[in-house]
Amino acid sequence: MSSQFTMYSTPWCGYCHRLKSQLAREGIEFDEVDIEAVPEAAAIVEKANGGNQTVPTLVFPDGSALTNPSVAQIKAQLAS
Repeated sequence: MSSQFTMYSTPWCGYCHRLKSQLAREGIEFDEVDIEAVPEAAAIVEKANGGNQTVPTLVFPDGSALTNPSVAQIKAQLAS
């Protein structure tokens, strides 16, 4: 299975680490981008969050985004 969305995160984000481990347990594949290492990624996160660099922010192929979602919210988004 290929990546289903992109997770924008930072290395120090506890919520990001927790979500990554939950997604791994569920077998949900994703790409990850560190917004501190990729400046243009920070702009994507700001656009999705009203100017804030809130992580984790997940962006889906259809352009929709979820900020700090639960695994249940992610599964619902992937199913829609």
